[in-house]
Amino acid sequence: MCGIVGVIGAKSPVNIIIDGLKKLEYRGYDSAGVALVDNKGFKIVKEEGKIIKLENKLKPLLKKLNNCEIAIGHTRWATHGKPSKENAHPHASKKVCVVHNGIIENYQKLKNTFQNSAIKFISETDTEALPHLFEKQLEKTKDLKKALITGCSQIHGTFALAVIFNDYPDVIAVAKRGSPLVIGIGQNQNFVASDFYALANYTHEIIILDDEEFALVYKDKVEIFNKEGQKIVKQSKTMESQNSKVGKDGFAHFMLKEIYEQPRVLEETIQGYLNMTDSSIHLPNFNFDLKKINKITIVACGTSYYAGLAGKYIIEDIAGIEVEVDIASEFRYRSHPFRDDNLMIFVSQSGETADTLASLKYAKQHNQKILSIVNVAHSSMAQLSDAVIRTLAGPEIGVASTKAYTAQIAVLSILAIHIANIKQKISAKEQVNLIKDLSQVAINMANLLDDCEVKNIKKIAYYLAKQKQVLYIGRSICHVSALEASLKFRELTYLNAQGISAGELKHGTIAVIDKKMPVIVIAVHDSRSDLLEKTLSNAQEVNARGGKIIFVSSNKGINQFNKNAKYKIEVPQVNGIIQEALMPIIPMQLLAYYVALFKNHDVDQPRNLAKSVTVE
Repeated sequence: MCGIVGVIGAKSPVNIIIDGLKKLEYRGYDSAGVALVDNKGFKIVKEEGKIIKLENKLKPLLKKLNNCEIAIGHTRWATHGKPSKENAHPHASKKVCVVHNGIIENYQKLKNTFQNSAIKFISETDTEALPHLFEKQLEKTKDLKKALITGCSQIHGTFALAVIFNDYPDVIAVAKRGSPLVIGIGQNQNFVASDFYALANYTHEIIILDDEEFALVYKDKVEIFNKEGQKIVKQSKTMESQNSKVGKDGFAHFMLKEIYEQPRVLEETIQGYLNMTDSSIHLPNFNFDLKKINKITIVACGTSYYAGLAGKYIIEDIAGIEVEVDIASEFRYRSHPFRDDNLMIFVSQSGETADTLASLKYAKQHNQKILSIVNVAHSSMAQLSDAVIRTLAGPEIGVASTKAYTAQIAVLSILAIHIANIKQKISAKEQVNLIKDLSQVAINMANLLDDCEVKNIKKIAYYLAKQKQVLYIGRSICHVSALEASLKFRELTYLNAQGISAGELKHGTIAVIDKKMPVIVIAVHDSRSDLLEKTLSNAQEVNARGGKIIFVSSNKGINQFNKNAKYKIEVPQVNGIIQEALMPIIPMQLLAYYVALFKNHDVDQPRNLAKSVTVE
């Protein structure tokens, strides 16, 4: 989950590295560092904390450091070893300097091979073994290519590596296994990075490395080869330029901006895949027959997993197909009775989530049909899939996901309608009505984001900021909203928050209800009076035990529970399961945001988190 940037041939390499690292800070922000090399050796500067601390430390050194043409940089999310200056990358031996994203599983064994030498390891990291490993291989082979391949063959685990050398100050060596890495092609200068986004200000031509591929990157050429040392010819890809500059546009935080962008994201998703004139659906081509699909398995992590759970309710309701939803980190380690009529759907904002990607590869080994729902067109998951549907969310900078969740549910809803149509489970009129339901959500969301409702949410947030824990309950698809809302609350507030099915309350969890316990009841069920009534009964159980209820519903539910709620959050009236899935989430996101604000937390970069989880 760390971020790597490298440049060769640049006149101001430090400026490029810092700019790139800022773009990659979503991948980790525990510590950061930069290394340069010239004919006098390495110049390494590291700092604990966020990129701004490293940048401030570098400012008085810029004139001296920018005389170099080659540099590598790193922003860290701690795996082995606490966040500290000593554990920050780059790590170096006398002649080799490395930045690394991934996990070296046999790092202790690698370190032990040097125990009889004069080498002393000063960090707790797995990465520090690597520069010594590569230096040892370089001494043996006297060949960069062989040293890189042989060194990497001894590594167990995942890595994206950028390596510079004292004796070869004109090249960056890179290697990839399991962690993303791209090479940017410039004019008499070239780049490497974990993500194209880091390079978007400097080039739009990139080469995407696959696993077990290596490269020697010079300022005027790139040599790519496989683990046998054989040359590989790879075509560069031209990337979209829209992500190169992303600002807050007047909002206090990226997260708040992204919450307010959700109506537009829905509109763009609808415009991207639906023709509103004739209510037809235009998804990318699938190289399998959807008519023959009788089961769907959705695999994801975190917020994407909850989007998948919402997708289960929507697909089963609209298309009548059985849907199983699995946590990726569990799915990949279980035996599965794979079926020929099963469609595997993998959901990930980045398309690089390690456990989801590993699960995709596992399913692919068993000849499953693979559909990925991702926000990044050229991601690893997209490249390995039989079909890809992009969420048209645009860049999401806030680490706590908001608009990506909405976009994922929107795409799964469109897919549900599409499958139902193909399998003749719905009439043409029903398809028109379902598409209208989806398009109405964007309008309702925009109405919900008015000042009046936000002021009410701020008042509730002020109350919750003084509490120690929160319980969220809901039924059916509102249970999914409770799960996602509780995750968002935990991520941002660092308070214990749990989401459960309202019907499960009396099966144990009711024991924690007392006069100090806030309980957020999500009951947006205008089209299902039975679910609303059952949820109201569960809310009464909480009320009877003194729990402080925050009731989330439309006017219909609010009127029925008006006197028993400490606070109320009213959402527009909903129609159908798609609207039920999407309407409660905006007030829940805002609630978590404002509680974090009242607690003086870093909203865009909560502690211990990273947005792109590329380690297992």
